[in-house]
Amino acid sequence: MPPTKRQERRALRKEGVLDTTAFLNLAAKFIDLANRENQRVPATDLHMAFLWAAARYNAHVAKAVLQVENHEEFVKTMTDEYREMLRQHLADPGLEPASGDA
Repeated sequence: MPPTKRQERRALRKEGVLDTTAFLNLAAKFIDLANRENQRVPATDLHMAFLWAAARYNAHVAKAVLQVENHEEFVKTMTDEYREMLRQHLADPGLEPASGDA
C-alpha cells in the first residue's frame, strides 16, 4: 500500500521540508511569541524588534546558507516578498480591530 498524504507530509517534515500547514504552524509560533511579549512591550516597539530580527536572520541565511553573491538582488527579492505579504495581511478583514478596541 502506498504511503498516505499524511504519511508523506510527516516524512517530509522529518527531513525539514515545510508544507503549507507546517509553515503556518511555525509562523503561528512567532505570532504567539509576539503576543506574549506584547503584554510587556508596546506593539510599536515590538514590531520593529521583530522586523530587525527577521532582517538579521535573513542576512545570515543569505550569506551563510544560500551564499548569495548579489546582495542587492537578494534585498530586492526579499523586499518584494515582504511588500506582498504585508499587503495581503492589511487586506485581511480578520485583522480588523473588534469594535471598541483602539
